[in-house]
Amino acid sequence: MNSKMLQEAFMESVSKVNSAKQALAVDTMLKLYALYKIATNNQQHPSGEAPYISAFKANALFQAKHLNQQQAMQQYIDIVKKEMVT
Repeated sequence: MNSKMLQEAFMESVSKVNSAKQALAVDTMLKLYALYKIATNNQQHPSGEAPYISAFKANALFQAKHLNQQQAMQQYIDIVKKEMVT
């Protein structure tokens, strides 16, 4: 998949998650959060939320920090395809 196709598929997956009627598991949402942050090159640590929520988000980012943008996009797409019934 070329870079433009990957970007388009990623944005389509993001739209699916944002407009989903079904609830995803919390651990899946945390993975998607971290992958989104890496894919969009926005890896600032979470702040302004309850400390335990920020800690979970920071942990999810830490676990995915070895990925580059393209890998994060592809994993995000793969998780959405697997977890969301369309």
